[in-house]
Amino acid sequence: MDDTLNNQILMGIDGGTGGIRVGLYDLDGNCLSFASKEYPTDFPKPGYAQQRPEDWWKALAIAVKQALDKGNIRPEQIAALACDSTCTSVVVCQKDGTPLYPCIIWMDVRAAKEADELLEKTNEFYSPEWMPPKLAWLKRNERKVYDEAEVFCEYQDWLTYKLTGKWCMNINTACNWGYSNKDGFSHKIYEALDIADALNKFPSSEVFKVGDLIGTLSKQAAEELGLYEGLPIAQGGVDSSIGLLGIGVNKTGKIGMITGSSNLAMALNERPLLNPHGSNNGPDNLIPGYYTDYVGQSASGSILSWFRKQLCPDLPYKELDEMAKDVPIGSNGLLLMDYFQGNKHPYHDGKAKGMFYGLTLAHSRIDMYRCILEGVAFGSERILDTFRENGVEITEMNMAGGSARSDLWMKIHADVSNIRINVPKDLNAPNLGCAIACAVMLKIYPDLQTAVDKMVKYERTYYPDLEAHQKYMKIYELYKSFYPLNKDWMHAFADTFDDLNAF
Repeated sequence: MDDTLNNQILMGIDGGTGGIRVGLYDLDGNCLSFASKEYPTDFPKPGYAQQRPEDWWKALAIAVKQALDKGNIRPEQIAALACDSTCTSVVVCQKDGTPLYPCIIWMDVRAAKEADELLEKTNEFYSPEWMPPKLAWLKRNERKVYDEAEVFCEYQDWLTYKLTGKWCMNINTACNWGYSNKDGFSHKIYEALDIADALNKFPSSEVFKVGDLIGTLSKQAAEELGLYEGLPIAQGGVDSSIGLLGIGVNKTGKIGMITGSSNLAMALNERPLLNPHGSNNGPDNLIPGYYTDYVGQSASGSILSWFRKQLCPDLPYKELDEMAKDVPIGSNGLLLMDYFQGNKHPYHDGKAKGMFYGLTLAHSRIDMYRCILEGVAFGSERILDTFRENGVEITEMNMAGGSARSDLWMKIHADVSNIRINVPKDLNAPNLGCAIACAVMLKIYPDLQTAVDKMVKYERTYYPDLEAHQKYMKIYELYKSFYPLNKDWMHAFADTFDDLNAF
């Protein structure tokens, strides 16, 4: 392969919940090589979820080298790289990047009390996942760490520092910190939680947009990753936002869903659509001129991963899918509440917990497996309803991520929601989205929208079955009624165990 621009390669790095993934792409969006490396997540208490930034970096070095080797690609053939990561995943560190505390990752809802307090004081909703409530929790419960910290940042910002030796921020993740590109940070939010001092510890006043050139690879990072010093680095962002590009959503009228440890449905609109029922970032947090409206589930693929690890470690997912195909709609009378890490949307409730209902001595683990597929699909339908309730007509949806590897799960989603599901050729949408950001930075394409049109291709389509949909709707109505009927009981249950210090 020669070294002209048309033959150079784009590297997309996806820092996900379960591990880091590296994809190498040509300028048309075709994946030339792919590698991944898992890292652990610790769950020290219910609702807690944390990781070690050092594990991210070690995994990245392994995955980069594997991707180069698999594709028989030389480092000098890489034209640019970009990264995305989970959000909000709070890193507490020194100015040299040394972590002082485990990263409180996005799915951690330990700050539910602080989020409720913020809503009460300011009438503004901030998820327990987001930066301000988490920093307030840290100040109240780990004061020594809070005071000693020199930098509070995102996974994304920490990774940028490790790559470039430069502290900076990006508008795509900072929206979850109370940041607006028009007004900067909302001091009211930070003052309400007595964490205004945290603003002085944010990485930098320099804020980049998706597809901007943010710097080049440092000598130390190049040596550790097996790349070359001076490699241009494009700004990525939140894994879900960058994945939205990778599944082909680049204008109004399209709905995209990124699946993985969680599910997130997103749409681009010229005005904020969903607040306070969902969430929106913008304007311009992803594509200039658009807000990104999103509604999500805190746990989806992570429930399946937990179930398989605990109860079916002997069976691969493909075999589980094959067995679950023969289980009738309704999983022989089982229903899943998918609140294993609380409810993100539409209830914003960190105290809600997951549940299997209907278990009898006649049920098998395959019934439970199918129940998870259906229960997550019900949760996805509930968040799609939030879009519908705000005037969005949904007849089809683009989906990618780990769940999209399962034909059975995609068909269940199509039947439950009565919509067409389009699955792109490259299921690693965030990686492709990073490659798209690289292509724009290198001026191969004039903007993100054009790059998406040129680089995203589709492979599979799933059509709904009306009879199956009607059956699922009977169960879905019961699913929808569960939370309103049982909210008070769930809160009392959670409060009882808090009071008893059971956890």
